[in-house]
Amino acid sequence: MVDPSLGPVGREIAERLESALSPERLAVINDSAQHRGHMGDDGSGESHFTVDIVAAAFAGQSRVARQRMVNAALGNMMREKVHALAIKARAPGE
Repeated sequence: MVDPSLGPVGREIAERLESALSPERLAVINDSAQHRGHMGDDGSGESHFTVDIVAAAFAGQSRVARQRMVNAALGNMMREKVHALAIKARAPGE
């Protein structure tokens, strides 16, 4: 379920990850306020995020492979809408 307190970019991140990876647990955290005025802050209030995700799709995958799976699910968002993304990706039971 997408957190209703997220803005449009955060909601799109959550929706894409839910669709692509069917996570057991997903938290999309908007970190943009911590980066206000820094490089990459576009003034939208939605430029920096943390994703904490647990999905069976990550089982047996390396940390780098998991990050690539998340980035692939987000596609063009990483070039067009998101300046920075911290990823915490785990398989169930980790």
